[in-house]
Amino acid sequence: MTIRRETRAEALDGAPLRYAPANELGVIFLFAHLAKRWRLRIDSIQAGYPDCIVYQKVQGREKLIRIEFEYRSKNFSIQRHAPRRCDWIVCWEHNWPDAPKSLQIVELRREFGLGFNVWIMPANDPNKETLDEINGSERWSLPSQCHRGDLILFYLTSPEQCIKHIFVAEDRAKKVRATWKPGMDYMGPMRRVCRLRAPIFLRDLQRHIMRDVVDSVMRDVVDSVD
Repeated sequence: MTIRRETRAEALDGAPLRYAPANELGVIFLFAHLAKRWRLRIDSIQAGYPDCIVYQKVQGREKLIRIEFEYRSKNFSIQRHAPRRCDWIVCWEHNWPDAPKSLQIVELRREFGLGFNVWIMPANDPNKETLDEINGSERWSLPSQCHRGDLILFYLTSPEQCIKHIFVAEDRAKKVRATWKPGMDYMGPMRRVCRLRAPIFLRDLQRHIMRDVVDSVMRDVVDSVD
């Protein structure tokens, strides 16, 4: 009997797996497909920690790398693994902004074109003027789970109430001492993508969202009558 699902994961291009993995086993399968590209020789895969031992060809030698597989990188912390006994976390999604610097996070979704998120950040006075003047790279307050390649859309608060500036994160957000307030904050470098010549206004977003909601409700009503 074929089981039909209402939803399914995103399709992957150029992958041996048709859809994005939903668990750690899918991560291991995709890793095996990419190991040769990264010049890795898999020595062993085991039930204990760490999951995998590989050797990577580097300048005529082979470097030992200890790997732990996770569906999401933060599971490493939840399971209380010892970072000193591991070199890489190979995961589908990197959601651990406070990961130790000694660990290299290999996020597989980036290898298949699904590797960035879009964040909306509010911008108040006087940050509006500062944003407008940024032309190169700048350190800024970022969402805690923001990582390299993510897009940041800055929403200018009243009176503008619009999205005008789009930036891309150049590194993952890290918890450091804040430069704009007392205490700590998640910050990272970002680079401008563009200034929107036609800003996206909040009222237009609300209008489109409400239209979609009404359309969805009407479809449900029609389906129930049928």
